[in-house]
Amino acid sequence: MPPYLVSGLLVLITVALNTLAQALLKLGSGQNPVNPYLLSGILSYGLSTIFYIVVLGKFNLSVAYPVIIGLTVLSTTVTGAYFLGEKVATVQWLGIGLMLSGISAIASAVKS
Repeated sequence: MPPYLVSGLLVLITVALNTLAQALLKLGSGQNPVNPYLLSGILSYGLSTIFYIVVLGKFNLSVAYPVIIGLTVLSTTVTGAYFLGEKVATVQWLGIGLMLSGISAIASAVKS
């Protein structure tokens, strides 16, 4: 598998685990402090952190951090809207679009 595909996959796994953690923590909030959602969310964060460390070994921090955080904001917003039924205002979607353009600009500077 080409190195750029492996790196891209690592970024996507990191973002997916981070997004999963956000959703699980949201589902577990307001309940007993020890519940399956919170425990699973903490576990997902831990795994996300491990993958993030691997990503940092492959990319500059100035690229890895904004790309992962930006994609996490996007995926968390979509998850909140579609899976948790949260309302997302039009201006928020506009902000997500602007973030995507910034992420694209940052990621395009990466040399494979």
